[in-house]
Parts: sequence; structure tokens; C-alpha cells
Amino acid sequence: MRCQVKPPSEETLTCGTCVTPWHVSCLLPESLSSSTGEWQCPDCSGDVVSSAVPVTGNVGFESSGSVLVAAIRAIQADLTLTEAEKAKRRQKLMSGGGDDRLVEEDKKKLEIFCSICIQLPERPITTPCGHNFCLRCFEKWVGQGKLTCMTCRTKIPKNVARNPRINLALVSAIRLASVTKCSVEAAAAKVHHIIRNQDRPEKAFTTERAKKTGKANAASGRIYVTIPGDHFGPIPAENDPTRNQGVLVGESWEDRQDCRQWGAHFPHIAGIAGQSAVGAQSVALSGGYDDDEDHGEWFLYTGSGGRDLGGNKRTNKIQSSDQSFAKMNEALRLSCKMGYPVRVVRSHKEKRSAYAPKEGVRYDGVYRIEKCWSNVGIQGSYKVCRYLFVRCDNEPAPWTSDEHGDRPRPLPNIPELKKATDLFVRKESPSWDFDEAEGRWKWMKSPPVSRKAVAALDPEERKIIRKAKNGNNRLLKEFGCQICRKVLSFPVTTPCAHNFCKACLEAKFAGVSQVRERSRGGRTLRAKKNIMTCPCCTTDLSDFLQNPQVNREMMEVIENLKKKEEEAESSKDTAESSGGNNGESEEEEGTQTVSEVEPPAKRIKLVDTVAAAATDCVGK
Repeated sequence: MRCQVKPPSEETLTCGTCVTPWHVSCLLPESLSSSTGEWQCPDCSGDVVSSAVPVTGNVGFESSGSVLVAAIRAIQADLTLTEAEKAKRRQKLMSGGGDDRLVEEDKKKLEIFCSICIQLPERPITTPCGHNFCLRCFEKWVGQGKLTCMTCRTKIPKNVARNPRINLALVSAIRLASVTKCSVEAAAAKVHHIIRNQDRPEKAFTTERAKKTGKANAASGRIYVTIPGDHFGPIPAENDPTRNQGVLVGESWEDRQDCRQWGAHFPHIAGIAGQSAVGAQSVALSGGYDDDEDHGEWFLYTGSGGRDLGGNKRTNKIQSSDQSFAKMNEALRLSCKMGYPVRVVRSHKEKRSAYAPKEGVRYDGVYRIEKCWSNVGIQGSYKVCRYLFVRCDNEPAPWTSDEHGDRPRPLPNIPELKKATDLFVRKESPSWDFDEAEGRWKWMKSPPVSRKAVAALDPEERKIIRKAKNGNNRLLKEFGCQICRKVLSFPVTTPCAHNFCKACLEAKFAGVSQVRERSRGGRTLRAKKNIMTCPCCTTDLSDFLQNPQVNREMMEVIENLKKKEEEAESSKDTAESSGGNNGESEEEEGTQTVSEVEPPAKRIKLVDTVAAAATDCVGK
């Protein structure tokens, strides 16, 4: 209705034809007159009265956002309009004028503005009564103790006033209308939906034997991106062979297990992903600490540790000791020192933040740690590690209607720094910084070299690689010499059941005689037996070393395993050579396929290994 208020029954007028109630104060005087004595509404009488609106419920933000998006896409799909005309109609639409082809009821639904500043809402908040506000205007209004909507005086629920949530559907609509040159396909690509991976061959699952519900004990699904576990910065399109678009800002998943499969944040429980000697790659905001403060473009993050997790506890809200810059906290401080980009995901479990998603887990881009320090936490007894994160991504944040990414911004004022200890501020130039010439964020220094292998996409490929590694190390694990650490050559088994190469064991005690002659003061004493201790224990091997015998049975086992490995190697080489003679095009295609997956580990040639071991043992 026009006044956005549901009137009492005594202030309404019912149509005699369609029996529809109409608000008397919203009708023009000429529409109230009736020559027949029975009043008819403007719809039934045929009179066009622009101000006459029937009594309906308040227009919700979901319908207004969908109508706005549909109207903008209709303008973009009109091939008869030029780009200038499209931009003009979009501007008229967002200012409340609407499109000429829209009916009057849809025009009223498309009037989107902040009820306080009368501008397009920046980070819009939609109240249950259907009115929109800027987040800053809403927080200022509620901060004054006013818990009613300033437009319709409807009471604002306490949970909405305390923890307002940004209307992401409205953000997408405003951003879509603000783009000057865009098509329907490009606009649709900006909307990211929850990826459930329902048709994947491997997914996170929980067996029926699991005692806990949910995915607390679930097995992880396959990894869809070709990045190592210690990859820094955004995930580009070349590391996304499935979709060829990379992980986009605003992309959401059902839970942390699905988020792990796309590489945004690998740990499904821990809030920090990193290594103390390398740095931190990503963090998750999930409301684990009351000290956290989320302001969207920057937030204050609390480190890990200092809580008693004894008795197989997964979490504990009570701080029992001081946190220190070690392990994951040191990884965050190293990222602060080097200026590395840190991926940030927000979870719906963060109930105190207006920027957290309503459900699932959302990727919000990369941030940079500008400062870190220690301070006494809210609990007031123990120190916690604190970090200042500032957003530095080339893509716009999910809660802003701006189509451009971040620009360098001044650091916010942090009052708790006055009482901080162990304050660290980066003085050198960061590795990830803004390039004024190109107008974007990029690596100004070379990124850290990965120390982890890329997970193979194909489960069968992972099994083959694992089997090859097990085959290569089989002889070394079961039949390895304890001296040269290689495959046994002419093995001998001591009385204490330890195995050595015969040449290695003899070389170990070379030059040591069986007995030692003694003399004192010109007198010749009785000879004393020399103790020859086993290299692995305290057993005396002096009698055994007089005539060590080769263990023939063990030698035959090693020879049989060696022959099997040689046959496997020859069959593999034959298959590769036969596959390579099918033509140049197939050879090129096979080369390209091999380059896309993880290269398998090099096989150890057992013949060369045994020969080298024998040479070293003889040399000793």
C-alpha cells in the first residue's frame, strides 16, 4: 500500500464488485464518488487513479530485489537500445523513476533507498517491515536507543538491532544496476550459489558407525583445485581445471568440508592454516573468540592456544593460560612481517558480525596483516595474540555495491594498542602490494616456494602413486642394512638377529684383532679378548666375526623381489613405447595430459641401488 501501514478495518472501503479493501486516505477524492450508491474500486470502474493502491502486506526485500534484477536484465536484453540509452534507463530505474514498460505496482517495489539518508543503501540492512537502511545509518539510529522503524514505526526486534545482517540479494541488485557496460551473461556470472558437489565421485561422508552426528568425523572428499596446501594468495583460473574460473569472492559452500575441497581454507576445524616457518595462508572467522571485531574491510583477529583441550576436547571457550607467538600464531606474525596475502572465509557461526553469511561458509577475498601484538583478553586474566587484518583484493567485497576492488586505505585507530605488548609493525615493503601503474594488487616480490605436493585429482592416480612409492621403499624397509642404509648385499644375520651387508660389517671392525696383548713393568701379561659390540645393540660379535656366513635364504628373497621390480619396470616401459608409436598427434595429446596431473615420483632402480651398495660396502 502507499503509506506502508496496514490500516484498521474502520479506515478501509470495500469494493462492491471485487470485495477488495482499499485504504480511504490513499484514495483521491474523485475516486470516492459513486453515482449508483455502491462504490467500485478504480480497477473495477476502469478509472486510472495513480495513487489508488489496495490494502496488501508490506513488500519484502526478496521480492523487491528479484523484481529489480529482472527489470535490469530486461533492459540489458533489449537489442533496440544503445548503451547510452540502457545506462540512462538503469539510472532512472535506480532513482525511483522506473522503466516505462513496468506497471505501476512494480515501480513502487523498485524504490530502493535508505530511509534515513535517502540515498542508495551502502551495505543495506532490511528490517522485517521491509524498509532498507545503510548499515552505518542503522547502527547510528539503533545506537540512539530507537528500536522502531523511522518510516512505519514498526518495532525492530532486539536480535536484528543487536546483530544486523547485510542483505546480499539487494547488494547484488544494486551492483548489477551500477555496472555501465555489462550483459545478461556477465551479470549472471556475478551471482555465486552454494556448491554442494552432489555429483562428485568422492565427497565428505560419515559412516553409520560414527558416534557423533554431522561431519565432525567425516572423511574428506576430493580436492578440486590443483594448488598445494601452502599456496598463498587467491586461487586463479589455471588452478581450477573443473570450472576454469578459480575461486571467486562471494562463493559459498555448505560447510567447512566443502570449503576444503575448493582450497579456500583447508583445515575443517582449525581457524588458522599455516606453518610457523613459512607463514599463514588462510583464516576462518567463526566466532571462536569474544575478542574478535569484524568491520568488513578490516577486522581484529585473535590467535590460537591458551585453552585446555585435555580429555579429547575439540573446543573450549575458557582461557586457561597466556597465548604466545608460536606455531600458528608465529605463522600469522611471519605473514605480517613479509606482507603475504591471507585468504579469509566467514562462517555463519559468527553471530555477532553483520558481515557473516546467514548460512554456510563464504570466501571473502584476501587480506593483509598490518600489525600484531599481545594484550589481555576480554576475560581479563590471560594474554592473547591479536592481529589487524586489512582487505586488499582485486574483486569487490560481497557486502558492497561497488564493482571495483579495494584501494590502499589508511589503517584504523585501535584503542587497545595503548596497552599492547610485543607490538610488531611491518617496516619493509610487503610482498603483496598495490601497483599504481596497473591499478591492481599483485605480487611485488616472488611468492613463497611451495614445500608440499599437489594432491592428484584422480583417485586412481593417487593409488598408483602410493603403490609405486610403497614398491620403491619395500626393499629398503624390510631388507636394509643398518650401517650403509641401503639394500642388503650379501646379507649376514648376527646372533642378535640384526642384518648387515657382509662387507659393511667386516669394514666396521677392520684392523681390530681378536685379542689384545698386554704388558706391565717389563712383565708380559695374559692376552685379553677384544669386545666387538654390535652396531645396533650391546651384543659381543667377536666370535661371530671370525667366520661370518652369508644368509642364503634372505639373499634369494631379495633377488626374487628384484626380478619382480625389473619385470614391472620393463612392462611399463613397453606400454609407454607402444603408446608413443600411434602418431604425433596422440603423442602430443598424451604429453599434455601428463603435464596436467601431478608427476609421479621417480622409481628407484633396484639394480643400480644394489650395485652402488655393493661398491660402497667393498670400498669400506
